[in-house]
Order: sequence, then structure tokens, then C-alpha cells
Amino acid sequence: MLLHILAVGDVVSERGLDCLHHHLRALKKEHDIHFTVVNGENAAGLGLLPRHADEIFDAGADVITLGNHTWSRLQIADYLDQNPYILRPANFAPNLPGRGFGVFEGPQGLRIGVLNLMGRFELDSNLSSPFEKADRILAGEGRDADVMLVDFHAEATSEKGALAWYLDGRAQAVWGTHTHVPTADTQILPKGTGFVTDLGMTGPARSILGVKPENSIARFLGQLPRRYEAAGGPCKLCAVRFTIDTQTKTCVEVTRVDVFD
Repeated sequence: MLLHILAVGDVVSERGLDCLHHHLRALKKEHDIHFTVVNGENAAGLGLLPRHADEIFDAGADVITLGNHTWSRLQIADYLDQNPYILRPANFAPNLPGRGFGVFEGPQGLRIGVLNLMGRFELDSNLSSPFEKADRILAGEGRDADVMLVDFHAEATSEKGALAWYLDGRAQAVWGTHTHVPTADTQILPKGTGFVTDLGMTGPARSILGVKPENSIARFLGQLPRRYEAAGGPCKLCAVRFTIDTQTKTCVEVTRVDVFD
């Protein structure tokens, strides 16, 4: 079968959550989506609270992935242990709450593996290598998956591209999150892995990464730090659809499906 996967960019603030509620189910219907992964690590501005996770699931997500702000709201710790459908980066220290990989049921009994990893460049060099962690999971619990999807939460475009090429032919889809800027490089790598450097974000469109422009401008002018606040105005939902041939285990199409208010 042709399996349609929707990967949704970082949800930013309550406004991003509202945008997700307004658009996600209609978008899934329009593009015949079978399985949806949403990055939710900025739903609380910084981090995610259990109620925000519940809202993202209610909006239509099958799995939630996180990133460098996972621990900005420690109230999420118990939730990560309790709910297998929310993932934090797998290359965090193994003693931390939650999990970074799961195998989930898809249509026709397909076993869909979702792996959440975080880059080390300009984020946290104390993380274990995402490349080595991916190897271990693919050789271990990932062997049970019919399809493998990877959300790589990273700063550097080079690190994102390197991981995608490293996993080419072993994962069916690899996408980048974190930088909140949608990229136009949707592609299928030589061995059949679909890739995009960054999904973008879901939240205020007239903003700097989802927050009021003046908040960020002040920082670059050397002013006192300001609390980041969500910007006003229209919102956008940034997403990419990956179409995977489950017989050949290759991606056959990668398409941006962004929505603007």
C-alpha cells in the first residue's frame, strides 16, 4: 500500500495549539493521511505540559515528539513514563523519564516505528551521539518496525542532512525540527529515504520563531532579557507529507502541505 505520513512542525504557544485544532483534521482528510507525528516541545512557549499534550492528541496527532525544551516544564516527567505515544529524544541519558522510540499500529496492521533524536551542535554536546543511538535502535527494538520515521531535533542543517544520508535506506522518512523555518529541500535520497531539513513551525506567522519580534530584537541590541511572548496576527501550520511504498519500503513522494490562516 501507499502509506501517507504527515509530519507537523513545532507547535508554538497556545496560539499554535489553536491553529492545530483548526486545521489538522481537515488537512489529514484532504491528503488522505494514515499516521500523524507532531512536534510539541514549544506548546507551553518553552516545553510542554500534560494538558498541552492532551490537546495535541485531541487535535489529531498519533504521536508527539519533543526536543531540547523537554525539561523546561518538569510537570511532563511523569506523563512521559505513563504515555507511550509521546517521545523525548532517545539520546538523552537513559535514566531520564520517558522513551525516545516506539512502535505503533498503523493501517492494515503495519508496525510504524517513530524515533526522536536530538542534535549536538549548538544544543547539548553532552548528549550521546544521535548516529550511534540510531544504529543501536535500528539493530535492536527497531527491527520490529515495518516502517521507520525519524524526527531529528537539531540546530545545524549539516547535522540534519548528515543523519538523513547516514540512515538512507534504513529509515523511510527523516525530517528536521527545532529551527522553526520551513525548508524547500524536500527530496528522496538514493536508497529511498524521504527527507526535509526542517518542517517549520505551527504558530504565529508574523513573528520571529513564533514570538513577538520585539522580544528577539531586544536581545540583539544588547538590552535586558525579555520574557518571550507569542506574537499576534494570523497563524500557520507547517507540515510535510511523506508517501511510503510499504512493499518496497521506500519513500516515493515528499510534499510540503503548509496551511496559512
